[in-house]
Amino acid sequence: MCRRENMKLFLKGDRCYTDKCALERRNYAPGQHGQGRIKVSDYGTQLREKQRVKRTYGLLEKQFRAYFSQADRMKGVTGENLLVLLERRLDSMVYRMGFATSRNEARQLVRHNHFLVNGRKVNIPSYLVRPGDVVELREKSRKIVRINEALDGVMRRGIPSWVEITREDFKATVKTLPVRAELTTPEFQEHLIVELYSK
Repeated sequence: MCRRENMKLFLKGDRCYTDKCALERRNYAPGQHGQGRIKVSDYGTQLREKQRVKRTYGLLEKQFRAYFSQADRMKGVTGENLLVLLERRLDSMVYRMGFATSRNEARQLVRHNHFLVNGRKVNIPSYLVRPGDVVELREKSRKIVRINEALDGVMRRGIPSWVEITREDFKATVKTLPVRAELTTPEFQEHLIVELYSK
């Protein structure tokens, strides 16, 4: 998927930071005609941008379209609203907080009942967190090696400013909603998605 989008989507966790990354090894599109020169239309550019965002957050088309409709109804800039909604998903927050090395891994941990939100068990990856919510790891899950390794390696990725982490208690607090300027990895051009869906 990274090769198709010609961009690191960080789908494989720590592997994306090493030389084993697919994009590092073969920096061209997959398939028989991957190394050919391709002329891309405006529609093609918009479609690729939509696919990049959709694949980064691991959503299906119907889910993504629903998020866009919700963002369109909200006040403010539609493209920015869309990215903020996607970042507010519980699986995305678990990944940002450093409990998992990828969003896929974060989604699986959420589905397997490893997390509490404000003291209540939540196993729905699409749950939208709010400012002030406290996300914590269950007592039984705190010895899982994979989660501890992810927490140790989170400094390489960086912790966003809208999240406050207490490493000893395996807790993280959502201080505020993310701002567009802080969503830098990877770099998206959300106005192209708005143009695509506005046709």
